Formats: sequence, C-alpha cells, structure tokens
Amino acid sequence: MRWLLALFCLSFVAVSQASTVGTYDGKIIEKVLVLKSAHQLQLINDGKALKTYRISLGKGAKKGPKLIEGDKRTPEGFYWLDWRKTSEKFNLSMHISYPNISDAARARREGVEPGGMIMVHGTPHTEEDPEELFHTLDWTDGCIAMRNVDMREVWDLVPDGTMIEIRP
Repeated sequence: MRWLLALFCLSFVAVSQASTVGTYDGKIIEKVLVLKSAHQLQLINDGKALKTYRISLGKGAKKGPKLIEGDKRTPEGFYWLDWRKTSEKFNLSMHISYPNISDAARARREGVEPGGMIMVHGTPHTEEDPEELFHTLDWTDGCIAMRNVDMREVWDLVPDGTMIEIRP
C-alpha cells in the first residue's frame, strides 16, 4: 500500500511540474539569457532566441559583475528565477537567486557581503517619472529592468524555476 501511495505522489509531482513549463510559439522556454553588453534579455529554446527584449541594468554595469552589496552592478553567472511579486514601484518583479554558491564563496573569502534582492522587473510609471525616461538608461541598483509591457509578457511566459544566465 505504501508503494502505491509513493507512486501516486510521484505522479502528482511530475504532472504538477509539467504544467509549469513556459512556452512561446509552441516551443518550451528552456532558459532566460541576459547579454549585458547588448542590453538584451532573450527567451531561449534549443540554443536559439525565441524572443528578445531591450533591458536596462545597474548603474555600475559597465564595471563588471556584481562583487559586493551596494556596488550597483548586475551579477553575471547562472541563477534561477525562483519567485515573483507585484510591486507598486516597479510593476512586476521576478527574483534572481543571486548570490549563487560561487558568488557567496567569493564574498566570504573576501570578507564582504555579496548583496541580494536582484530582480528582473518593470519600470516606474508616474507623471513625474514616465516610463520612457528609463528605457534606454542603466538606472537600477543591480537589477534587470524592462518596459512594463515586456515585463508582463515575460511574467506570463516564464515560470518560477526557470534558469537565467547572465553574461557580460
């Protein structure tokens, strides 16, 4: 009887995970790729970009990867989009699992705090700060920002648990 219960539970987990797969144009989104130098976020399937978006980065993005808390740099490496939230200031936000193991180990060796709360998010949109002001600038504290219309699309297409690779 226990094995039957275990089989049922495993089947339920497999079906639950299958329902959280993101697709675009009928193709599975295998990962999100960020190319910092090109200011692009891409949805990837089979090594090819299915969709590409223009992004803004941290104010210190041209200085390399994130090293310490407060350096305003966007991290580089492999992470997961592990949870999401709505935000009054930034519309929709998806959390990046920074720091990863190597980021945390480097910070520990150097005796510094690596920082955290790195997100892919939308842009402010108020009368004082219209969204258009932000779209072509690197203005975040290390996050990856997109136009709100693009962020809504990524929010709908990319499930929690998707890998994100951030390259220089």
